[in-house]
Amino acid sequence: MNSIDTNTDLHLNPKTNLLEQAEFNYILQDVETPNLYRQNFKYNEIPKIVFNRRLVPMEMPKDIWITDTTFRDGQQSREPYTTEQIVHLYKLLHKLGGPNGLIRQSEFFVYSKKDRDAAYKCMELGFDFPEVTTWIRASRKDFELVKSMGVKETGILVSCSDYHIFNKLHMTRSQAIDHYLSVVKECLDVGIRPRCHFEDITRADFYGFVVPFVLELTKLRRESGVPIKIRACDTMGYGVSIPGVALPRSVPGIIYGLRYHARVPSELIEWHGHNDFYMGVTNAVTAWLYGASGVNCSLLGIGERTGNTPLEAMVIEYAQLRGTLDGMDTTVITEIADYYRKELGEEIAPRTPFVGDYFNVTRAGVHADGLLKDEEIYNVFNTELLLNRPPKVLITNTSGAAGIAQWIDSRYHLTGEGRISKNHPLVVRMKEWIDAEYESGRVTVISDGELEDMAVEWGAEYGLGFSKSE
Repeated sequence: MNSIDTNTDLHLNPKTNLLEQAEFNYILQDVETPNLYRQNFKYNEIPKIVFNRRLVPMEMPKDIWITDTTFRDGQQSREPYTTEQIVHLYKLLHKLGGPNGLIRQSEFFVYSKKDRDAAYKCMELGFDFPEVTTWIRASRKDFELVKSMGVKETGILVSCSDYHIFNKLHMTRSQAIDHYLSVVKECLDVGIRPRCHFEDITRADFYGFVVPFVLELTKLRRESGVPIKIRACDTMGYGVSIPGVALPRSVPGIIYGLRYHARVPSELIEWHGHNDFYMGVTNAVTAWLYGASGVNCSLLGIGERTGNTPLEAMVIEYAQLRGTLDGMDTTVITEIADYYRKELGEEIAPRTPFVGDYFNVTRAGVHADGLLKDEEIYNVFNTELLLNRPPKVLITNTSGAAGIAQWIDSRYHLTGEGRISKNHPLVVRMKEWIDAEYESGRVTVISDGELEDMAVEWGAEYGLGFSKSE
């Protein structure tokens, strides 16, 4: 943990080996009227990105990991999963996270018997990772639901912007803190680790409410010896990762402030983002880079409104940042996508990275020609090895002979000397048929079935023993 002596104004930073001043004297500003940051958020206008040009250091933690909210936030925006579906997806998360448990935790609702049964069944599997945790509102009634479940950690909703404190809860800031702390203390009393979900942190008064509240939690953590996690929730997707952006929207500023002004070690900080402004993945990566060990995600990014940070995206980002997968099995990403399509009836946008039907598919003839010569030219990485998805070609009027040859090679797993040339008479004949189709007014893609029929029938005339797929 980041060693900071709270009994002095100075501490030696073990990372920089510099003596630093600890300026942690932030007290609650119990305002009479809510601070809604109207300079940033005028409801009838697009939110503004405001700069103060204050830069904070990039300090990625030694250990970073992923946590999952598929069965909590992910379930808020689709039809509920069955118990069996939850258990199956949980097993896939375990497999994807690998032996080092880089998918650390998964959180569950507790409000229905179905969800509680699913949590119990996942716990019965005995996996160390992902650890089964729960999520509750800051209420004693909700707490009673988790107290007897045997979980070691629960999330607690602690809304932190004045939009929520004043306009939803109808409390003052001090009343909200007292209310939240009462539930946190009940968790500590029965040995459950609290994970405080700071809802709407990107519209909150960071130094007037967030930091003073976290300092109270820090006191409880030190008195009890129980780790209390802080989840910074970008509930509306307002977070901005650009250096020099002013709070409350600055992701670097939030993570830095939690670490250095609220005294929270990296391993107790988690980022939870939404994708309303297309910033879900970028903000999660930024949280890692500036000192949060955990990023909270959902499978396929399924979550409220535009969704959460896609878990599969952060698996790939981990590998890019660390240079290794550390045991994660990325082929499971394709298993997960196939399960959502076939078993859950989920429509995945075809151009979605890593899981969409068109992710590593090309229509352009010039790209297909490149794939024929060297797959690496137009494929982002070895998708067959890492995702169990070989690159493919869709055939249209722009695919050319190279596209047809690449389709045949891929469909019939032809490699090396056995690959079909774009000048092969079968390819030439198929191209003539396809060209005639589009000249006569066709506008749709040539289907795999049509291509197979030609390859099987005409290929036999050229001594090629292709067969129809089952």
